[in-house]
Amino acid sequence: MHVTTTYWLEHAWLDPTVEPGVTVEVADGRITALHKGVETPPPGATVLRGLTLPGLANAHSHAFHRALRATVQVGSGTFWTWRETMYSVADRLTPDTYHALARAVYAEMALAGITAVGEFHYLHHAPGGTPYADPNAMGEALIAAADEAGIRITLLDTAYLSAGFGKAPDRHQQRFSDGTAEAWAERASLLKDRPHAKIGAAVHSVRAVPADQLSTVAEWARVRGVPLHVHLSEQTAENEACQAAHGCTPTQLLADHGVLGDRTTGVHNTHLTPHDIGLIGGSGTGTCMCP
Repeated sequence: MHVTTTYWLEHAWLDPTVEPGVTVEVADGRITALHKGVETPPPGATVLRGLTLPGLANAHSHAFHRALRATVQVGSGTFWTWRETMYSVADRLTPDTYHALARAVYAEMALAGITAVGEFHYLHHAPGGTPYADPNAMGEALIAAADEAGIRITLLDTAYLSAGFGKAPDRHQQRFSDGTAEAWAERASLLKDRPHAKIGAAVHSVRAVPADQLSTVAEWARVRGVPLHVHLSEQTAENEACQAAHGCTPTQLLADHGVLGDRTTGVHNTHLTPHDIGLIGGSGTGTCMCP
């Protein structure tokens, strides 16, 4: 049996205009009807005064970074020194503690008006790289946390295979790595959509997935028609290392291996050349800006 709830919005943002007097009918958590020009609240309707906005989407989350708040803002440092602090937090998380942390993070998002999150998830295994009995225990903890917090999630299961160009994962990164893109794809394929959760994919970065394995991740996403995200040109050091290893920019490397496209989103896209911008725009690749 479906129960319908009716809301009367004093003002509502219905892109591209703000409309007065709008009713919204909701059943099973989904909007089923919307009516404009309703001057007074219908009997039994929940009244929402002021301006009602659509739920916001947080397109790029690393839930465990919430535990870094107030720990990395003291003194000076760089992205790379910050990363060491981040690793120390990641080393201590278990499926149970990650679930508790993520539930709090997603609850904060819900309270801020965020109703959907893209979780860039690469904390896959136990410390040292040993798989859990359920190889997706950490991802399942995030999916459950989002459900309990009342927001939708796209779990962007992330391939993270190396510490840099030609470098094996270090002791911190071993729990991020499946060893190969094929092994990543096998594990990620075990994850299933559910009413509040969708499964997508991510390439952590060109330094974390060898060039000859990029296409495996891209093809996995293409066949399933799911989103594909990638950290792109976040640091000048990444660009310089890519030039030294492959003689091209990270954007060009992704283009050469079929990663760019209208289902792909580059996260950051900060240090781009004019040619990079043309490749991104011409392929329909999106950009997620992280303030």
